[in-house]
Amino acid sequence: MKTNLRYSQDDLKEFEEIIVEKLQKSRDDLANLKGSIARLEGEGGKTAGNIDDGSEAQEKEHLNQLAARLQKYIMDLEKAHFRIKNGTYGICLDTGTLISKERLRIVPHTQQTVEAKKRKL
Repeated sequence: MKTNLRYSQDDLKEFEEIIVEKLQKSRDDLANLKGSIARLEGEGGKTAGNIDDGSEAQEKEHLNQLAARLQKYIMDLEKAHFRIKNGTYGICLDTGTLISKERLRIVPHTQQTVEAKKRKL
């Protein structure tokens, strides 16, 4: 029995819609985070309830870490979107087999099957 080496155009369209939706939400979330960071920096110690400097610094650090993770996620989604355009989307880097549709629906930016990911752990 021959296995498919690529997803159909209909499948790719479905995945693209998922990725575009997640990209938009993530970009909106990142903009909100950056706004929160800017507000904290603009308040310069004048936060409501007079949070001490250590708590304020900790809050800024936490927000910056969240923003950095979101930026990486956005980049990963953009790369996945590019893979759809160039026809390599959904192919495991380690095994060369198709990643399951279920996995791609949940983690659309993945480049590994579950089995390949488990082997690396």
